[in-house]
Amino acid sequence: MSTAVEPDGHVAGAEEPTVRRASRARRDAVAGCVVGRERELDLVLAAVSAGRDILLEGPPGTSKSTMLRAISQNWGVPFFLVEGNGELTPARLVGHHNPARVLREDYSDDNFVPGPLVQAMQAGGFLYIEELNRAPEDTLNVLLAAMAEREVVVPRAGTVRALPSFRLLASMNPFDNIGTARISDSVYDRWCRLVVDYQDDTEERAIVSTRTGCSDDMLVADAVAITRATRAHPELRRGSSVRGAIDLVAIAVELETLETPADRNRIVLDAALLALSARIAVDETSEATPERVITEIWENHFFSHPGVRRRDRTA
Repeated sequence: MSTAVEPDGHVAGAEEPTVRRASRARRDAVAGCVVGRERELDLVLAAVSAGRDILLEGPPGTSKSTMLRAISQNWGVPFFLVEGNGELTPARLVGHHNPARVLREDYSDDNFVPGPLVQAMQAGGFLYIEELNRAPEDTLNVLLAAMAEREVVVPRAGTVRALPSFRLLASMNPFDNIGTARISDSVYDRWCRLVVDYQDDTEERAIVSTRTGCSDDMLVADAVAITRATRAHPELRRGSSVRGAIDLVAIAVELETLETPADRNRIVLDAALLALSARIAVDETSEATPERVITEIWENHFFSHPGVRRRDRTA
């Protein structure tokens, strides 16, 4: 088979293996910072490498920001984190002129204080907006201009053009409707979108072990099982993310230094009540309390669940 030679003498496709190896090496370096998520990581990397902005949809604690931070670190570009809420006005996002200096000097480039959007564009960094659907509509309209034109017009300061590595990244929890607004079709049309769900049991155990440094596999397994059970409980409209299991293990380890080993099951319950009660939400139609639901899950896990070895009940 003949090899195609381009007019400048370059052999077509000769660099492809090198480029592919470099891309895979970069992917592997980023993957070392994330537990699991191999396919999701490939998709996010493909989108940002292609110059696209991306929206990650999924519940909290599903490694969304971890993936994006790892990519920005690997690329060597700044990472700007902004929380979407009602206070994220266009002025906060884009920037403003220093009022005191304006009174003294009038408007000028020197007294403009850049917001995170302008900072990210000028630095060629990643701007990551958490809870995008909590941001006001006029703020989202500012983002549309930045995404479409890769530039924003700042009144009395001129036009800010983004460096090539600038990316707009965002996340949202589609299952939490409190304090959120519907994302319009025009906003959705600008993003590449990826749904990110909870990881499986094995990966969540690995996350908890890594984040806590705990070598007690049984404790880690108990924490993950109890936390995962909150997501399927019929009286809860929201369960806990893996962050609850991380805190549960960390608290239980400290409690074990204060109490006797015979209290182990009770230690897990006390740690679960502390770690999970604020992270779950009881359904409005239920009269249960978070404490009652967590206690029920704990009892089912240790004493009633057919897939778990029975243990002696402790007082």
